Amino acid sequence: MPRPRIPQPDGEAAIQAALADLDAADGTTLATASRYVLQVLGDEHPGRSVEVRVPPFGAVQLIEGPRHTRGTPPNVVEMDARTLIALATGQATWGGAVRDARIQASGSRSDLAHLFPIAQVNRPQ
Repeated sequence: MPRPRIPQPDGEAAIQAALADLDAADGTTLATASRYVLQVLGDEHPGRSVEVRVPPFGAVQLIEGPRHTRGTPPNVVEMDARTLIALATGQATWGGAVRDARIQASGSRSDLAHLFPIAQVNRPQ
């Protein structure tokens, strides 16, 4: 059974609430915002060759290409919710987040710099 989708207004509201003070955002806001960003990424870049993980809130598989079916995928990107939200909205860059060790990425397809910021979640309110 597929996971319920977060409606766009709810996702955008959570992102805006998180951005108001990203360091102090509560867990519910971070969960909704990060799950919405993962949902948008999955919609915009379908596939199964790279897994993006945002513990403990969720994960999504992206990008067309070789897919994995068991065990740890060969291309994994992991970050916290604050980093994902900052990347999605243009508040942080991929290179900066990698340099600051806010992103752990492994595999030949794990550089996702070209996916950020995300236009759909980067609209001013």
